[in-house]
Amino acid sequence: MAAAISLKVVALAALLSVLAPHGARAQPGYNASEPERRVLYSSTTKNGRWLPARATWYGRPNGAGPDNSGGACGYSKTNLPPFNSMTSCGNLPIFKDGKGCGSCYQIKCVSKNNPACSGQPKTIIITDVNYNGKMGPYYFDLSGTAFGSMARPGLNDKLRRAGIIDIQFRRVPCNYKGLPVTFYVQGGSNPFYFAVLVKYAGSDGAVVQVDLKEANSGSWTPLRESWGAVWRLDPGHPLRAPFSMRVRSDSGKVLVAYNVIPRGWKGNTEYRAITQFN
Repeated sequence: MAAAISLKVVALAALLSVLAPHGARAQPGYNASEPERRVLYSSTTKNGRWLPARATWYGRPNGAGPDNSGGACGYSKTNLPPFNSMTSCGNLPIFKDGKGCGSCYQIKCVSKNNPACSGQPKTIIITDVNYNGKMGPYYFDLSGTAFGSMARPGLNDKLRRAGIIDIQFRRVPCNYKGLPVTFYVQGGSNPFYFAVLVKYAGSDGAVVQVDLKEANSGSWTPLRESWGAVWRLDPGHPLRAPFSMRVRSDSGKVLVAYNVIPRGWKGNTEYRAITQFN
């Protein structure tokens, strides 16, 4: 556990060192092409193939990871539904400069790795990042809750005491239990600067592009990644609401929420679509 906590401190220091205006955080580059970014998606979701990884945990034994139940994706209250503390940091191939935020994975450990392992798959959601590059190609720094969930009944603490274990993982569709795609307009947004966090993208979970269409406009304007699951737009002119939002997932699916952000919109406010990815 001490090793996992020390890794988390390093990751947090890295994030704090790259703070940018408007709360933007520049992430270390993950320069793979789009086809390469989709290799992990295709190999695990379409074929159901399990891949090897390493896992640690951080935070409270029964917590959601960060003490504030947040993380580098920008989500909040990850100790509550639909996250339920079943969350994890991913290393760069999993986090993907924020384009892996919200993606769902099944994880499991088997008894040959640790006698406390149940071998039963558990589903976790990517909400944070760990930049440790020495743990292998794929690495999950899990919440204490998620790590312990892989144990046999009554052996959660015994498994957590292992600190670092070998696991297997695969990408799975996300099920946000009836929640629609939701747009959280960030504090500080105004007609000349707009930032939005996209969450609860069902099925694929991960969002790779967000576009905005202003009122009485015939064209879409692409937003650019700010940090984590937050996307931003500096339009150079006052934006005209209501806004329609177009979201593309990492499998190429597209969802359009027409006029989802109304006239008189405010920062620090959620706006829900009436649709969800299939």
